[in-house]
Amino acid sequence: MSDLQIDNSEAGESAIERKTPGLLRSSGLVGALTMVSRVLGLVRDIILATFFGATVGADAFFIAFKIPNFFRRLFAEGAFSQAFVPVLSEYREKKDPQEIRDFVDRVAGTLALVLALITLLGVLFAPWIVLVFAPGYHASPEKMELTGTLLRITFPYLLLISLTAFAGAVLNSHGRFAVPAITPVFLNLSLIAGALWFTGWFAEPVMGLAWAVLLAGFVQLALQAPALAGIGLLPRPRPDFKDSGVRRVLKLMVPALFAVSVTQINLMLDTILASFLPTGSISWLFYSDRLSELPLGVFGIAIATVILPGLSRQHAGENVGRFSETLDWALRLVLLIGVPAALALMVLAEPILATLFQYGALTEYDVEMSARSLRAYAFGLTAFMLVKVLAPGYFARHDMVTPVRIAVRAMVANMALNLLLVWPLAHAGLALATSLAALLNATLLYRGLRKLDVYRPGAGWRRFGAQLLAGNVAMVVVLLWMNPATATWYAWGWQTRSLEMAQICGAGIATYFAVLLAAGIRVRHFRNQQA
Repeated sequence: MSDLQIDNSEAGESAIERKTPGLLRSSGLVGALTMVSRVLGLVRDIILATFFGATVGADAFFIAFKIPNFFRRLFAEGAFSQAFVPVLSEYREKKDPQEIRDFVDRVAGTLALVLALITLLGVLFAPWIVLVFAPGYHASPEKMELTGTLLRITFPYLLLISLTAFAGAVLNSHGRFAVPAITPVFLNLSLIAGALWFTGWFAEPVMGLAWAVLLAGFVQLALQAPALAGIGLLPRPRPDFKDSGVRRVLKLMVPALFAVSVTQINLMLDTILASFLPTGSISWLFYSDRLSELPLGVFGIAIATVILPGLSRQHAGENVGRFSETLDWALRLVLLIGVPAALALMVLAEPILATLFQYGALTEYDVEMSARSLRAYAFGLTAFMLVKVLAPGYFARHDMVTPVRIAVRAMVANMALNLLLVWPLAHAGLALATSLAALLNATLLYRGLRKLDVYRPGAGWRRFGAQLLAGNVAMVVVLLWMNPATATWYAWGWQTRSLEMAQICGAGIATYFAVLLAAGIRVRHFRNQQA
């Protein structure tokens, strides 16, 4: 019997039950703090929908906000983190504390210098960048000018939030997950304040939102300093492109730009094509994407965040069995949460959107249009989450080439699907193309890990699949039975909507976990995984 299997007397339970509680606790902490941020994010989006709806100003701000966030996810949370964390983990295994501090100082200085240059170029060439990301705006001079002005204010956020992500990567590598996980809360608080108070200071109200984004960047970066000082790694930035550690990070970053960020590239391709669609299309995609991002951020990214340092240490220590078991644990947990979340979003698309956003400037038509793209994004939600936990299986092994090849194939497929589906399905076709590309990406990543023999599924997968199927079928039946007609949701006030939604979601969650419990799944099956 392999180290991934167990004795039959354990009722088909996998090896994930036999380890000390670390990853579940860590991912639970990250997930809980991320949930706080995501809930505030929903409050923020409710306020934005109420004040701005799906207007020209809303479309312009969402583009100006998406562009620095696109580069942030591409360079900082994407390529940089995936390249930096494995190297830092190796330094922690093999180097003394002074060498680690020197490495952090040099990476911080090099990253800050590169980002400062990119930020300067972004501010100077903002109108041309808007044309790249939203070429359809060229036909609307008003929207084009407003978006360019907003982008000049929001683009420096890239520098600030990328340095924040660097600090978070250092903290995560040392098992300090709380501060990086709670940091996004301050962006949401800043935007809420911007919508409620800053917008009144400007002739064009959305300008207040742009300045709120910039303010949030300073606050988020400052929050990291005490935590870094607490572990003795508050950096003294010293740019050094010749340092061997810095050069390794840069070398790993280049292919990782495509590998980890293919989803973000695909989402930006959606935005480019949506800029040619009727006004409101970008806002509809934004509101639906925000809802699909909730489970992705709370669970998918949380799990990926906590497994990467562990996988990197296990690879450095040549512990192949533990490496595979960590991936197995992550895949099971993603499916346990991701599948029911996706199904619930599909079934309750209009009710959720109406309950959260359909007040003030957002109309019933906007809800119906957003629901179309929400269902399309929900179709790929589990795939998005799987990509997040499968990609670290390569990055921890310093293998950037394989995921790059896979990412390029997925991106080409997404571009083709965009062009194929945008005409019959409009903005919803763009969302569906992104989901299908994510499904291809996840499938190829999984097959690659199996082919490399670094991941071997543990025992009990067939039984686990049957248990998930039973729980999800029962949950969907309950949601469909309790959900009234969409017109009824529009007629209700926010209090009735909120109460009814809470009851339906509560019943669905209770049914799902009750059936899982009856089918034999226990918390201990997921608790016992070593950090």
